[in-house]
Amino acid sequence: MTTEPVVLLETAENGRIWIITMNRPHRLNAMGDGLTGELTKTWKAFRDDPEARVAILTGAGRAFSAGADLKETSDRREAEAQGEPTRSREEGWTPLSESIDLWKPTIAAVNGFAVAGGFMMAMQCDIRIAAEHAEFGIPEVRWNMPGAAWIAPLTRIIGLGHALELSLWGDARISSQRAYEIGFVNRVVPAGDLMDEARSWADRVLHLAPRAMRNIKEALYRGYYMNPMEVTPYAQALEYNLRGMEDSREGPRAFSEKRTPIFKDE
Repeated sequence: MTTEPVVLLETAENGRIWIITMNRPHRLNAMGDGLTGELTKTWKAFRDDPEARVAILTGAGRAFSAGADLKETSDRREAEAQGEPTRSREEGWTPLSESIDLWKPTIAAVNGFAVAGGFMMAMQCDIRIAAEHAEFGIPEVRWNMPGAAWIAPLTRIIGLGHALELSLWGDARISSQRAYEIGFVNRVVPAGDLMDEARSWADRVLHLAPRAMRNIKEALYRGYYMNPMEVTPYAQALEYNLRGMEDSREGPRAFSEKRTPIFKDE
């Protein structure tokens, strides 16, 4: 009997676009069977691949991810209470960009439920595109679940009031439309258009300057927590790596020649 991999990887445009699919549809892509660890490995491989420019994260079946696999968690805690040895918790990350220095753009294509850890994985992407029927929630307070420290950076996306509403009153999920209204979701589309919309965002990245994109993403993420008097010099220092690049000559040259630039990240 063969076991399907818990993470599927498809590439497009000569490896420049990665489509990463969480593949535990029978458990609503809950984070068990090593899913979190495999995702972390995949994200690091994406980070380190010089050809990879942008990634799309989605889920197989009818959910994006239902978060922690509570059945697996319950079994593990019962075993721990009895003093039995258990498998160590899977490797995780929070938030995605800062913890593994991933400054390439990432897109979450939310195809269904994105709750608890599933909400976290959508949050860790830069852009969130949701199917109309998708729902979002942070229900940790319903089950006394630890491991929700990942919530802290949510305030920089939707502000403190909305973050408190979602996390303290975790007894209800919100719709894609509500997630759009509070600024968590960038686009809401019919389910049948979800991957096409995500691909259109990814395709646009291929025509943009990759080094400049990485600089800007890092400046925005890290700069959010900086003193205003410190953030501008920090962002200027980041941009120093654009000097002398062929891409830095190609951009103005393409503009003056009224054509699309061809960036090589060199």
